Amino acid sequence: MPAVKTIKVVVGILFSKNNTQILITKRRKNQFMPDYWELPGGKIEKGEDEEDALARELQEELGIDTLRINLKHVMTHHYKNKTVNLSIYGVENYKGNVTGKEGQDVRWCNLQNLSNYKLLPTMRIIINRICLPEYYWITPDENDLELLLRICQNHLKAGIKILQLRSKKIIESSYIEKIYRLCQSYDSQFILNVPNKTFMEPCDGWHLTSDELLTIEDRPCSQNKLLGASVHNIEEAKLAETILTDYLTLAPIEKTPSHPNAIILGWEMAEHIIDKSNLPIYLLGGMTKDSLYKALNIKAQGIAGISQI
Repeated sequence: MPAVKTIKVVVGILFSKNNTQILITKRRKNQFMPDYWELPGGKIEKGEDEEDALARELQEELGIDTLRINLKHVMTHHYKNKTVNLSIYGVENYKGNVTGKEGQDVRWCNLQNLSNYKLLPTMRIIINRICLPEYYWITPDENDLELLLRICQNHLKAGIKILQLRSKKIIESSYIEKIYRLCQSYDSQFILNVPNKTFMEPCDGWHLTSDELLTIEDRPCSQNKLLGASVHNIEEAKLAETILTDYLTLAPIEKTPSHPNAIILGWEMAEHIIDKSNLPIYLLGGMTKDSLYKALNIKAQGIAGISQI
């Protein structure tokens, strides 16, 4: 069996002046995975460091000179016949006018429209890291659904941009619809985590429990919806990657009143799991607003919680 080739690639994230659009390029017919859209960049040549390689690639592809770049993320992606070690840089300043110098299609795209494009697998992960917010709010257990609706509205008014409706009981579709419309009115994403998911409900995505994760072999929803999963260890995190989830919640990081007997992961183990996973990860369990800086410092996407955030 031939050895799997490993290549090193560097790409750049370019935003428009108002930070509402991102630059993507379309792979040409003669390239690996033709017609997929990706971030500009390419292979690191022998003897180059990452920053020099990115500067060369952006000049060759787009005709621009980089002035200031910043490493955002590194990840490894396994294709059938190759492994790609990918470094993602934010291009914070450059000079020149962007053009497709190699004949490739080049497009400034609104962030909310990116799901309409045929993206490379690595691109979807990168986009989620860019677009997902730092705070992820989960609804409390509440039998009074009208009260729950008011609680949701208060959190949305406070600025929450992603809300998970979590319930161990089946909730009537009319209430799901009400919360979805409420989230839409605040330009927030609505994630559904209820029993007997059909993956047809009105929402922006679904969240799998760790038990559900263990029973699913393929991604159960379309690529234009978010799919999250609850994980508690590195094995579950890796499993979630195989079914192409978009993000994870990792718990419990610290002691929490809702699960007093749960085995605590702690910050060191959380950092290890984040380091081994390509996916954006929210830390859950005992989180407060003061935990955010610590979470971001170990490369988490942010923090999740019910009452504290």
